[in-house]
Amino acid sequence: MIDYSIVIAAYNEESRITKTLTQTISFMNTFAPSFEIIVVDDGSKDNTYQAVENYAKDYPEIKLIQTVHKGKANGVRTGILKTSGRLVLAMDADLATPLDELKRLTSWIVDNDFDIAIASREGIGAQRQNEPFYRHIMGRVFNRLVKTALDLKFEDTQCGFKLYKGDIGREIFTKLVVYGDNLPEITKPFFGAFDVEVLYCAKELGYTVKEVPVKWNYVPTTRLNIVANSVKMGRDVLRIKLTGLKGAYKKV
Repeated sequence: MIDYSIVIAAYNEESRITKTLTQTISFMNTFAPSFEIIVVDDGSKDNTYQAVENYAKDYPEIKLIQTVHKGKANGVRTGILKTSGRLVLAMDADLATPLDELKRLTSWIVDNDFDIAIASREGIGAQRQNEPFYRHIMGRVFNRLVKTALDLKFEDTQCGFKLYKGDIGREIFTKLVVYGDNLPEITKPFFGAFDVEVLYCAKELGYTVKEVPVKWNYVPTTRLNIVANSVKMGRDVLRIKLTGLKGAYKKV
């Protein structure tokens, strides 16, 4: 079994995906004896798939999967279920969280035996750079909803940099329901609250999660309709709650 699997869900990332892969490979070569990088192209309309395919010819560590466009959650889930690493990192293609933060997350799993370590933009030591004020406020409102409805104690469920013990990560992603097998194909990007479902499922299964404050750089995007996505995320929280009440996330 290899040491690390890194999953990157990519949608229309042609302009930066090779830079991201270069930085990831450079870092991992100094950090881990063995690793794989799984890029899931989420039905991109640009040349993301071709860019990764060409780049991967020189790097056998890279594996490329192409899916129809179902959103980031499907990309992450598809990738994680194809991993084989002892540890599995899901990270964003924009490198908003610096790769060096992987060292801190790893220490909580390897040295302190947590099952999952999640990057957080809140808490002592966290640094948020260049984030618009309204985005921060919206994030805090959503966090309050998550705490109230699902009794999740985390200050930040949405940061796209999460590390799992491999077998546990793969188990959790097989049990997702709201963001499980039946996601529809879509025409517009959205983020949704799949991270919340992952963490709620982890709680229901009894796994330990450490929230780790990190440095984080806001990367502007014009893809997302903030209002529509916020409404969708609110509905997701309700669906996750109802699904949990049915016992769907419990161990069989």
